Amino acid sequence: MTSDNEKEMFLLVDEEGNITGAATRGECHNGSKLLHPVVHLHVFNSRGELFLQRRPAWKDIQPGKWDTSVGGHIDLGESVEMALIREAREELGITGFTPQLLTHYVFESDREKELVFSHRTTYDGTITPSDELDGGRFWTLEDIRKALGTGIFTPNFENEFKRLGF
Repeated sequence: MTSDNEKEMFLLVDEEGNITGAATRGECHNGSKLLHPVVHLHVFNSRGELFLQRRPAWKDIQPGKWDTSVGGHIDLGESVEMALIREAREELGITGFTPQLLTHYVFESDREKELVFSHRTTYDGTITPSDELDGGRFWTLEDIRKALGTGIFTPNFENEFKRLGF
């Protein structure tokens, strides 16, 4: 994969998650602030380390930065849980995990506005990052805290890491 599909269809929602319509990726990421739902999964190992993925250079949003373990858009016709399971399998090759919903909130940047459904899980199995990513690795929470504000993480991740109090 070398670019995002600008024609991919995303759900549009209100701040409670009720579907209000649909729009393309291009329309949602062009500064329109059309609210669209996404899932995040924070994957911890049993030592309490957090897996972060590295975004590839070709991504349209925050290329080359470290980000949440798993993150993706909810497809038309999918539930939050279905999207979470699909994205974890597609991005990290993990299955059979038990997600715990932590929170949901609206995140807004200069280019987009997302309704984020944030989850966590503990997983000690094999993680195989897909070609959708530029790899990934486990970090100690202390190493993450030391690197906050240095520009190596996505603003979305930094905001959520602080919000969740990890």
